[in-house]
This record gives sequence, C-alpha cells and structure tokens, in this order.
Amino acid sequence: QVQLVESGGGLVQAGGSLRLSCAISGRAFSTYAIGWFRQAPGKEREFLAGISGWSDDSTYYADSAKGRSTISRDNARNTVYLQMNSLKPEDTAVYTCAARRMLPTTTPAEYNYWGQGTQVTVSS
Repeated sequence: QVQLVESGGGLVQAGGSLRLSCAISGRAFSTYAIGWFRQAPGKEREFLAGISGWSDDSTYYADSAKGRSTISRDNARNTVYLQMNSLKPEDTAVYTCAARRMLPTTTPAEYNYWGQGTQVTVSS
C-alpha cells in the first residue's frame, strides 16, 4: 500500500554532513508517519527520528539524534528528509525509513512498511 525508497547515503569524512531522503508513494501516503532508523553491524535497529502523519508535521528525536539531526517533510508530503551534521565514525550504519499510521514510535515492530535502506559510512 505504501512504498518507500531511501537515497542520499554514501561515504563522508568525520565532521561532515549528509542529507538522506525517503521518497514515499502509494495510497494515502501523505497521512503516514515516517521514522528513520539505523542499524550498525552487531547492533539492534535504532530509532533516530520521526515525523507525524498529521498535517502539523510534529517531529520526534532519539537522544542520539538530538542536536545533530533534523527530520522534515517537503510541501508535497512525498519526501521526508533526515539532515545529519557533525557525523562521527560511530554513525556508520544502514539507514532505513519506515511508515506507520498517525504518529511515529520508537519500536520497529510497530511500523508497517519499510524501505530498502541506504548505507552511510563515516571515515575518520
């Protein structure tokens, strides 16, 4: 019902920035909350940030993302961005966007649709 495609990952030096994109399509795509997650080798999938499916575009951040990351949605509501600044090697992971109804949560199992992920590698 909802499709998500991530882009914008790549190799960046420590201290640099990346802007990830999540393109959303499908039935009622504009009403879904979007969460950004990451998973590093040997670690559990970690919630980073979420944005509401309601028109107020309320945002939510994990402690690890506060201050360095910004989630936003474009005016057409078909793309959600994750701007990441001051990147560190420990930010290296596969970053994935996911969709669920209404409001974002921090639990992966509560999301219904997932993108394929995009690799972010931060070198020192």
